[in-house]
This record gives sequence, structure tokens and C-alpha cells, in this order.
Amino acid sequence: MKKSGWEILQGKENEVEQYARGYIDYISLNKTERKVVQYVRENIKGNKDVFELENHGKSVALFKEGKRDIKDGLRIVAAHIDAPRIDMKPVAIFEDRESKTALFETHYYGGIKKYQWVSRPLAIVGLVVKEDGTHIDVSIGESENDPVFTFADLLPHLSRKVQYDKKLYDAIPAEKLDLLVGSYHIKADDNNKEPVKAHIIELLKKKYSIEEEDFVSAELEIVPAGRAREVGLDRSMIGAYGHDDRICGYTGFTAFLDAANNTWPILLLLFDKEEIGSNGNTGARSKFVEYAVLQILEKKGLNTDALSLRRILYNSEAMSADVSAGVNPGWKEVHELKNAALMGYGIAVSKYTGHGGKYGANDAHAEYVAKIRKILNERNVPWQPAELGKVDEGGGGTVATYIAETGINTIDAGPALLSMHSPFEIVSKVDLYSSYLAYRAFFEEE
Repeated sequence: MKKSGWEILQGKENEVEQYARGYIDYISLNKTERKVVQYVRENIKGNKDVFELENHGKSVALFKEGKRDIKDGLRIVAAHIDAPRIDMKPVAIFEDRESKTALFETHYYGGIKKYQWVSRPLAIVGLVVKEDGTHIDVSIGESENDPVFTFADLLPHLSRKVQYDKKLYDAIPAEKLDLLVGSYHIKADDNNKEPVKAHIIELLKKKYSIEEEDFVSAELEIVPAGRAREVGLDRSMIGAYGHDDRICGYTGFTAFLDAANNTWPILLLLFDKEEIGSNGNTGARSKFVEYAVLQILEKKGLNTDALSLRRILYNSEAMSADVSAGVNPGWKEVHELKNAALMGYGIAVSKYTGHGGKYGANDAHAEYVAKIRKILNERNVPWQPAELGKVDEGGGGTVATYIAETGINTIDAGPALLSMHSPFEIVSKVDLYSSYLAYRAFFEEE
């Protein structure tokens, strides 16, 4: 059943490479959900065909008219643009007097393996909002001349009792993830008993006009420093932080922009907070999809009553654009290989996600799955059916459940990754491009 995406797209290798180059720049420069929203808004400036609705700077909806009336329904691609990371705590900076170092307290966000984040160069990216409302953008560690930060791991010589004898999950407790930010000091005195911390605060005030209390109203994310890289001697893959799920944000956005002569009105939704359950007023549970459609109806001078909204949603169809797990060559035992996604075999289409007995799944109807197959096959888009892993091995969810709860026919579809949720996730270039082709084919469906 499965056929290599490279084989299907033979002769289009230059298109794949050109698309990958644009994506590498995007994923290297946009390491927070706010950055992605800014990127999207900047790239639609002056585009009078696009209606844009931004939500607290962390999620966004884009709408484009079609040949058919909106009352007949929409074609929707929905992705999330947050990624697993480590956040700064509100009361952040402290000095460890015994080691004479200054550190930041942190709290991880989403499902991470904590051991993957130690002893590697990290950057601090985000936003500080001062009491008077002033916004200060922060990015330290991304420029070539910037300093970087790290979580200092323990040397193997002293690790036997405190790490080696523990389960992997417990070997690095969350409270040990204190970010190393300074060690310079001259002399402590009665007026300044924490000289290392004092020096760091002085630097923050001098360079960024940030006071210690400003951390309380900040969103500072600790992310891997540096650009995305091509992976493999054949350069067929891309390694980067944040493929999950900013890759679908990018492929969905470029497909939305490039969609031409679309029959149906099309809507792109980019959500925040999927990695922590899609909660909050910028996540998929926030009813942002309903709010966006109501705003579009109001702009068009149409009825905004509840029944009109429900009819549109129940007539609509969506792709929940999210990544899947590619078969890991070193850990094949966690996959049911007949139903697992292979890297390089095109976009992975998942009838359901969830865990165990499909708990938390959307589970698309057979009729809708058949329709998606037809769209992709008619456009010669590389695709493959996929599950996340063996039934009892674990599982995961997407925004599909919350989109479907509004009455919209929904299915999951996205590229397969290796090392998902790590600081360096891997994707095939042909799967990246296949996802763009799939979302564009869906937007342009007749």
C-alpha cells in the first residue's frame, strides 16, 4: 500500500528542496508561539483577500472567500504553534551561595524528557511586560555573538547514587533544572551578600531595562539555541526544535496563501497550548473557532445567531494538522509496523489518535476518511495511513477532538517525526512538502 514520497514526487526534487529552505529559516527564527503569530501577520500585510483575527498574540485565524457561500460550510486546517519547552518561573533569579553561581528557577511545559535538556546550549526567548504596560522583547542566545545558557548536569564520576540508581524519569528532578546564568563576582559585603545575583540584575537592567519584579509579568521560554540543520549525508532530513507542531503551522499557512480558485471558503486556525491540553483562552478549547466564524459573518453582514453558526460548522470539514510518530529504527518494538508511519512516505493520515481504547480521540467517520483519500490520490499527494504507536504503549491527542466538538468533520494529518518532543526533532523533507501539498489540495477541493 505504501509508496515512497520521493518516488511519487520524482522529478520535483528541486521544489522539495526550495520549500525546505524556506522552512528551515522559519523554524530557526520562530521558537515561540508569539513569534509564529508575528511571522504570519507580517506575511499577510497588504493582502486584501485575507481576513485576519489575532487572539492575545498567541493564536490566530485567517479567512479567505471561496466561490461557494459560507453558509455551505468551510474548509479548515487547524494546527497548534506551541511546543514543549522550559519556562521561567515568576520568582526566577537566585544565587547559590555555596557554588557562587546565579541561576533561574524554571518549570517545564508539556511532555519532555528532562535528561534531554541538560548540558546543551540554550537560549531565552520571550516577552516581559512592565507594570506600565511596556512590552520588552527578549532574545538572548540566538545571535552568533550572544551568550548561551545551560542546565549543568552531574559528572559520571559522582552520579552512581543520585542518578544511576534511579529510574530515568527520576534521574533529573524538575527542581534540579536551574538555568546557569552567571558566576562573576568580586566581593560580598554586609550591604550585598549576593554579589553574583546582584551583577546579573544590574546587567538585565542596563541592557533590557528589566527589574527583578518584572519576571512576574513575563513569558520567557528556554529553548535550544541555534538554527535548524540538514540531517544525513544525503541531506534528506531536517533537524530542529519545534517541528511539533510549528511544521504544520508553516505548511498550513503556505498552503492557505497559495490556494487558488478555491471553491470553498477556507479558514486557517493556529492555536496555542495544545501541549498542555489545549486549555486557556488561546487554546482549541477556548471556542476560538466559533468566535472567528462569528466575526467573519458580522464582517459580511450576515446573521450571527446561534442556529446560523451551527449550520455553518456542521457543514464544514477540517484537517487537524499535527505530526505523527515515525518508526524509530532503534525502538521498533513500540510501533505496530503495519499501521505505523514511515519517514519519507508522505503525510501521515490518522483516523484517530487518543490512548488505550481511543480515549480522547476524534475517530473520523469512514465516509470522511474516504473523501480525504480521494482528494489526496487525485492530486497525487504522497500519503500513508498511520497510528501513533501500539495500543497499550501510550498515545497522545491533538486539537481534532475540540474542533470536532463544534460539529465539524475532522481528521488528523501531518508529517511523521523521529525524536518527537526532544530539543532536536527530525522530519523528512519530502514529508514536509507532502504536508503542504495535502493541505493545499484540501483547501482547493471542489
